[in-house]
Amino acid sequence: MEKNINDISLAQAAMIAGIGYLIMIIIAPFSYGYVYSGIVIPEDAQLTINNVNKNEMLFRAGLSGFIIVILSDVLVSLGLYVFLSPVNRTLALLTAWFRLIYVAIFAVALNSLFDVLHLVSGIELANKLEVEKTQLVILQLAHKFDYGWLIGLVFFGMHLALVGALILRSNYIPRFLGILTILAALGYLSDSFAHFLMPNYVAYKDIFILIVLVPATIGELSLCLWLLIKGTKMKLDNNLT
Repeated sequence: MEKNINDISLAQAAMIAGIGYLIMIIIAPFSYGYVYSGIVIPEDAQLTINNVNKNEMLFRAGLSGFIIVILSDVLVSLGLYVFLSPVNRTLALLTAWFRLIYVAIFAVALNSLFDVLHLVSGIELANKLEVEKTQLVILQLAHKFDYGWLIGLVFFGMHLALVGALILRSNYIPRFLGILTILAALGYLSDSFAHFLMPNYVAYKDIFILIVLVPATIGELSLCLWLLIKGTKMKLDNNLT
């Protein structure tokens, strides 16, 4: 039997998830690592205002990239749900819901950056007092986005942990991918809770960046490539579970 849930084959599900992952791997570093990190300075509202004014189109491109990432996340949720359902459909559904909750939280947090764009666009017409108030609001919006995303990444980390567990329980996906995915999950969860629990997080920021980036890059890129290269050749049979 080649078909799985809702007439989507394992090969098609792998293709959907792999393409979604690939889009995110390309666009997310641009939107977050280059645009957001280079333009929005959470500790300096005036510098953020100047950066947005000088690079408005780049900022808009970064926000558009985030929207594409969100849409890609939905594709990955669907693809992984179908692809992992032969292992345990209930657990695969829970896995998909964790990622979709992350997507919803991130979408709400992203609205804060659109508010920043709107405020900066109208700041030239404001008087000095209004500018000072706007600067304060921009700082609040930047922190709101950061912490909203961090909360979302807790759900994302749980999603990855469950994906890893399902991979380890399967007999049609290499176990090393499950281990790498779980390590990536631990990286996201460690960083998010470190933000919440450590008043001196900034002192250890570089260490936590490595804790997140190294396993996440290796794990998610490996899973993406395997889905596109090997997963697209999968067929469902009685020996998969």
